[in-house]
Amino acid sequence: MPSRSDHSVHFTTLAAMRPPRVATALAWMLLIGVSTAGAIMALVPWVQTASGTGQVVALDPDDRQQQVTAFVPGRVERWYVHDGQHVAKGDPIARVVDLDPDLLSRLAAERAQVQAEIAAVQQSRAVAGIDVSRTAQLFAEGLAARRDYEQTQIKVADAGAKLAEARAKLNRIDIQLNRQSAQMVRAPRDGRVQQLNAATGGAMVSPGTVLAVIAPERVERAVELFIDGRDVPLLRAGRPVRLEFEGWPAIQFSGWPSVAQGMFDGRVRTIDPNATPDGLFRILVEPHPGKPAWPAREFARPGGKVRGWVQGETVLVGYELWRQLNDFPLEFGRRPAAPAKEDAKAAAPKATEDEGAKK
Repeated sequence: MPSRSDHSVHFTTLAAMRPPRVATALAWMLLIGVSTAGAIMALVPWVQTASGTGQVVALDPDDRQQQVTAFVPGRVERWYVHDGQHVAKGDPIARVVDLDPDLLSRLAAERAQVQAEIAAVQQSRAVAGIDVSRTAQLFAEGLAARRDYEQTQIKVADAGAKLAEARAKLNRIDIQLNRQSAQMVRAPRDGRVQQLNAATGGAMVSPGTVLAVIAPERVERAVELFIDGRDVPLLRAGRPVRLEFEGWPAIQFSGWPSVAQGMFDGRVRTIDPNATPDGLFRILVEPHPGKPAWPAREFARPGGKVRGWVQGETVLVGYELWRQLNDFPLEFGRRPAAPAKEDAKAAAPKATEDEGAKK
């Protein structure tokens, strides 16, 4: 039988045709690309990360923004500070006066009157006490009736009741005076005035009305990140975190931290036990000891936005791609390293006890 090549001799045009160079190059490129991708997925390591966004916060709650409120009703008579001014603890912020300008003078006059009433009642009670002693002696000698003796005792009791009532009235006046003395609103701590509620200048204010906001300047910073609940159950305190601060130039490769530029290191400090209403969990990140310091405070102020990547285990690129496509959590199908070590430590004493029992 004639071979296929012998038949092609009769089709000279077909025999002269060759594959286009573009198609050949494209085929080789696809082959090399698929081979390279397979090698990368099978051999190249990848660091798993749980990403989240958040902001810079003060680690100590006392170092966070504090509102300065009015303690008494009235109106703001005078401001002692302006926006951006530095204040120390106890510095005056504003003066709130009562709507009645003569209130303090009338309270002082009323207090003096009550003090005079107390002095008069005390004098009458002292005299009534003398009458009781005198009437008791006369009653014992048979020169006074029992009724007279009892009347003097009633006078002493009445004087005591009036004295107690006058003292209660004096206490109420003192409370009002003390409240009015709180008209001078002062700074609760050192810091900078961030916001003044200037709208309260000519309006009525009530107790609790915010007059200003004090922002402390020297704070111990931390970062709060909000992580998806899918990954949080497998995160632990002490995990390393890479941070990208807003306004700070950075190039991030989440799977290859050594290649990233402009990133800063931290570690997980705490993880909130409950989720926020939108289903995210809040974690606090503190600076990592032994690593480069975070940007200066003028570049990373409290409230500034931050992106973070909490680092997990090192896996292969193919495994990470498969996990992402199936929307599985970090370390899917694996036990966290820390609990495994704790189980090994806990099992060691038990094994020792079993060996002792056998002996």
